[in-house]
This record gives sequence, C-alpha cells and structure tokens, in this order.
Amino acid sequence: MSTPEREPFTTLTATYVVLPVDDVDTDQIIPARFLKTTDKQGLGASLFADWRERPDFPLDRPDAAGARVLLAGANFGCGSSREHAPWALVGWGLRAIVALSFADIFRQNALKNGLLPVAVDAALHRQLVEARLADPSARIHVDLPGQTVGLVGGPRVAFDIDPFAKECLVHGVDELGYLLARLPDIERHEHAAH
Repeated sequence: MSTPEREPFTTLTATYVVLPVDDVDTDQIIPARFLKTTDKQGLGASLFADWRERPDFPLDRPDAAGARVLLAGANFGCGSSREHAPWALVGWGLRAIVALSFADIFRQNALKNGLLPVAVDAALHRQLVEARLADPSARIHVDLPGQTVGLVGGPRVAFDIDPFAKECLVHGVDELGYLLARLPDIERHEHAAH
C-alpha cells in the first residue's frame, strides 16, 4: 500500500497574493456546489469561485500568476470542516497561507494536505501588506525547518507549528505515509515481541 507523493516543504521563496479579508470561511474558499467530488483534481479552478466574479479579484490579477503564498486576514478558514478547502488552495498552486489567525479545523486540514498555515503578528502582517502594495513583485521567504517567515531581505519572525505536522511536511508525506515509512521498524518490533 502506498500513498501519493507530495512535494516536500523545506523553504519557499515566492511572490504572494494579498486577500485583505477577515473571517474567510470554507464556503467562500470552495463553495458547496463543488463538494460533490472526492477527487482533488481540478478544484483549483473553483477556488473562490463566487468571489472571482468580482472585477480585479486579487487572485485573478496578472501579478498573481505564479504566487505560491496567500496573505489573508484573521480567522482564515472558519466555517464548516471541509478538506476541499485546502485541496482547492493547493490545486490553485499555493503552498502556504500566511494570516493573522486560522480556524483550528482548517489549520489541521491544511497541514494534513500539504498546505502550510503560518500565523503572524499584526506588525509583520502590516509589513507584508505594505510591501506587496508598494511592489507587486515583493517576495516572502518561509523556512519551515527553521520556523521563520519574512520578506526577502528583511527580518525573519518565528512561527509555531505542531512538530508531527512539520515532520510530515518536510518529508512530503501524509500521516499514512509516515507510518508506512516506518513499517520495517514496526514489523521488527512485532516480531521481537512474539
């Protein structure tokens, strides 16, 4: 038995998109009408489907192309528990969400699906917003092993992450993949116990 391979997450230096909104719920991230599938493929095209009808929506601007990080407000991912939300964010091409805070269930779903949620304080958040407004090519640097985040060329700030989730992200595995990688050790232990 195997699990799908994921891209390991160590460090990321990338452009980012600012979505300056608090309380973005999972139904806004991926509306309920797109939840009929259990396949992750293609969900990125439905990310923020209802909001993308607005003129000049941040993810539709030309300077958003290739961005790997979304900078959002407070309480990102609130609302119902749906894994489709991180699936859609990853499907669009994002690897990290930087926000003032996250809904707990969304944070867990994100971590289990290869998406890094990074909570930052108001000072760094403001600095990131202002830098992006001044220069659409501004880049952010996320160092997962070192647990730091900041603008390229600027100071870095520490962030917290669950150690097991960090281990899985750094090695590009989910929980099942983590266990399967240890199968020989588990079998040796079981054999020795008998």
